[in-house]
Order: sequence, then structure tokens, then C-alpha cells
Amino acid sequence: MDLKLYQRQFLVTGGTRGFGGAITKQLISEGAQVIAVARDKKNLDIFKEKYGNQLITVQGDITRPEVIDSVMQLIDEGKFDGAVINSGGPPAKQFLETTLNDWDEAYRNLLRWKVDIAQRLVKKMQKSGYGKLVFIESISTKQPVANLVLSNAIRLSVVGFVKTLSQEVAGSGITMNILAPGYHDTQALQRIFEKKAQQMNISVEEARENLITATKMGLGNPDDMASLTLWLLSPHSKYVTGQTISHDGAVMQGVFG
Repeated sequence: MDLKLYQRQFLVTGGTRGFGGAITKQLISEGAQVIAVARDKKNLDIFKEKYGNQLITVQGDITRPEVIDSVMQLIDEGKFDGAVINSGGPPAKQFLETTLNDWDEAYRNLLRWKVDIAQRLVKKMQKSGYGKLVFIESISTKQPVANLVLSNAIRLSVVGFVKTLSQEVAGSGITMNILAPGYHDTQALQRIFEKKAQQMNISVEEARENLITATKMGLGNPDDMASLTLWLLSPHSKYVTGQTISHDGAVMQGVFG
């Protein structure tokens, strides 16, 4: 299938590791240009050396308004088609372990900047009459994950605003969806392994093996979810919007998963 992404421009935040890295690589393989944002200069340099002019890099913390300012200046309104809104998760904690400062940080890192960048991007997309937004969240938006109360709570706010916004711009050529990954083989799982190891007094490796055993289809491959992301970024998904789509290998128990 021709995804019709050739010579189009996309933004990928958290664009060199995990899901973001896999999405960046696949977009470039389809002939797209990617604006990749990441904190790690070394990874950005590696990607830039490999992909050359197909990649524009921005080093910085995407949750900071000044970094979003820099990103917006790089968007080519004649080529820009969409964005993948992606970042790391909060620390693994149970509710009674959290402090109010933890909640303030979770709001800033999981919600506030996404509202900021979505408002800016949608205004640009309205001018061109076209655009795709894909938010990478977590299966915790559908089914709480043990020891991740901050993620369980704050990511639901992202679902709420994205669903509402999708309806407000429906019919304008702009679509937006959320991907809710389950357990995938990325660095983000490390905090879960470490928390489980601490609680059960076992090694981190044992905690990892226990989770893999309990997951019906094992750990997911970020490349597989990247393929789904590219379809959502393509014109082929023009009738899909406001959805939270699981990519979880049967972890989700609900019938609407």
C-alpha cells in the first residue's frame, strides 16, 4: 500500500527512542521528512548522520514552551501533514506514595505541553485544511496499570481533550487519534520492572520475566506499532478520528478495548 507520505513533513516528539524512534525511521523509509525532537544530543546526532536532509533535529525538553517555539518555526506549512505527540511517563508509584509535587509534575509532563502544542498545530492545520495528530499514551487510558497511578489519572485527561477537540474540528480535514500501547520492549518499561522487583524482593530481571510470562503475547515490538501510526498519519485514515486504539497483545480485558 502506498501511504502517500512521500516528501511530506511530520513532527515526532521523543523521536529517537522507543516508539518515537521507530516511527521516525519508518516515516523516513516512506520518503517523508521528519522534525525529530529529543533531549539526547548523541542520539539525535546518530540519526542526523544516518538520515541527512530527511531529518531536522531539535534538542531539548518538548515540555518547555521555548522548545515548542523552536519547533513551530521549523514547520513548512506547504509540506507539513502531521505530528506524533509522544514523551516519557511519570515515575512508578502507588497513590499513597505520591506527593502533591508528583501530581504537579505529572500534569506538566503528561498534559500541559500537549494542550499547548495541539493548540498551535491545529491552528496551522486549519489554515491548510488538512492535518493528522497521533498521541502516544498508554493502555492505562483504558485499564489501570498497577503502580502507575499518575499515568492512570493524567493520561485520561489527554483522552478527554483530544476527543473533544476531534469533534470541534471534524469536517475540517483534521483528524486526531490516540494510541494506547500495552507492554512493549522499550526503555519505558524499566521503571515498572524496578518497582515490581522492589515490592516482591526479587531481581529486576525476574520481574521482567514475570511480566513477559503474564502477558499473553509477550512484549510488543515498537516497529509494529509504528506501522499502525503511519497509517493513522496517512490520507487512508481520513474517516478515523477521536479514537483511542489499543496496541496491547490481549492485555486489555474490556470488550471495548
